[in-house]
Amino acid sequence: MGIRRLVTHWSVPENTSWMIYGANGYTGELIAREAVSRGHHPILAGRSREAVETLADELECDRRVFPLDAHAATFLDGVAAVIHCAGPFSATSDPMVRACLGSGTHYLDITGEIAVFESIFRLQEEAQSAGVALIPGVGFDVVPTDCLAAMLSQALRSATELALAFYPRGGGISRGTLRTMIEGLPHGGAIRRDGRIVSVPVAFDSRTIPFSCGERSAMTIPWGDVATAYRTTGIRNIRVYSAASRSMIRRLRWFAPVMQVLRFKPLMKLAQTVAARRTGPDQSSRDQGRSYLWGEVRHDSGSSVSLTMETPEGYQLTAMSAVRALEHVLQSRVSAGTWT
Repeated sequence: MGIRRLVTHWSVPENTSWMIYGANGYTGELIAREAVSRGHHPILAGRSREAVETLADELECDRRVFPLDAHAATFLDGVAAVIHCAGPFSATSDPMVRACLGSGTHYLDITGEIAVFESIFRLQEEAQSAGVALIPGVGFDVVPTDCLAAMLSQALRSATELALAFYPRGGGISRGTLRTMIEGLPHGGAIRRDGRIVSVPVAFDSRTIPFSCGERSAMTIPWGDVATAYRTTGIRNIRVYSAASRSMIRRLRWFAPVMQVLRFKPLMKLAQTVAARRTGPDQSSRDQGRSYLWGEVRHDSGSSVSLTMETPEGYQLTAMSAVRALEHVLQSRVSAGTWT
């Protein structure tokens, strides 16, 4: 199935203020531009005054500059919802979530980090008490794969295994995404086995995936669906694969022990510094890129169902899906609590 860009009419309460935090980053800026193109005027916020004000002036939006510290909640006064885009989320998510709980502000983010998903899901009761919705992962991580998982689960309700895979063709990655990937390298992979998230080696499993654009070799990666798909579907065994050449899979397995050196903080800091020089794909690359997804559910009896999906390029989709998720929340279609 494909996803095409739709021109829709949204309706939210008048004078509703909402914020993009990390709007000065690569993906945050894309989301800000998508929001303005849909008639919104979000508050643009972040820690870098010059970058935030430059973008806010261009898009004619209000701005707020503040760090994520114990006083962050005061800067959310009058803000109905936040799309949090400032990574790495392992460091920034918790202070923003706490600020949102303290100010009664709905929280959305674009993380793909398993640990961040799990930490937010543990706040169900606090979110309900505060009357806010906490919704991590409203970008390419993990909207299309989570939708695919939900459809597969409905097609085979007794499924005991779920496999998901994606193949991004064209485009590229931003410095924020690269920094998050580097941060996770020393920790290897992750799958869900019998309902529990377990650590596995890098490229633990590999297989050939029949994407709609053709077959591709792929390897398991610690993608956010290891956390989210379980809560969406209840399926107890989950693996997520990313397309990769067989030679790359071999190299990653060979170098896996070497990756442990990144636990040495000076080396990690150096790698992150190098990653910070990177820029994301340009407009032409985003327009031409596509993402191909595949999913399959199985039952112990041997029955199975599989589906494929094609979407816009990942960052393009993230900007679209994040704003639509925000609109959904502001239309009061989401109850207080933690959600995929």
